Amino acid sequence: MFTGLVEEIGTIRSIAKNAKSARITIQAKVVLDGMKIGDSINSNGTCLTVTDFGSSWFTVDVMAETMRKSNLDNIKNDHEVNLERALRLGDRLGGHIVSGHVDGLGTISQIDYEENATWLTIMTTNTISRYIIYKGSIAIDGVSLTVASIDSRTFKVSIIPHTNAMTSLHRKRVGDLVNLECDMVGKYIEKFLLQRVDDTTSNKLDENFLRENGFM
Repeated sequence: MFTGLVEEIGTIRSIAKNAKSARITIQAKVVLDGMKIGDSINSNGTCLTVTDFGSSWFTVDVMAETMRKSNLDNIKNDHEVNLERALRLGDRLGGHIVSGHVDGLGTISQIDYEENATWLTIMTTNTISRYIIYKGSIAIDGVSLTVASIDSRTFKVSIIPHTNAMTSLHRKRVGDLVNLECDMVGKYIEKFLLQRVDDTTSNKLDENFLRENGFM
């Protein structure tokens, strides 16, 4: 689990791509403190496992499913990525609970400025937008942000200068793809409700059921 509060911006040092997967080495500093093989690092919103590391870098394997669901498929050498180590018991939860399991992609369709705020308008699919609510939380490239506006096709977030400076969002341009992870609470509620409907339907034993199935 993560909080969506980025600890540092890493830089892609090398990419070894296979047909569908990849091995990526990222230059970093802060997240290397206390690092061990097998640690989880949130990299641009994706939870990746450390397979090797040195004094100024670490390496992760990215499987095909992660490449399909995230913007890591389009990443190149020298690109910046947001990095965060896994949440520890006792840490402050300053953002929101982020799993690092990307739901899908969004496309930046507009960038506006209002005094000290940068507004990003992001277009996404109905499959993802159904879980986005006004004033709810969303992780964009691993950054915990609050939804400030939403309609059927797009949603907006407003970013303060500190978040812009501490993350790679300040380099985003119109047309760029971003990783999106919706608040998991909504997904759990939907699952429970759908399961309840299925259970109610499958367990409905009444006169009509018996008649339709030849028992009466």
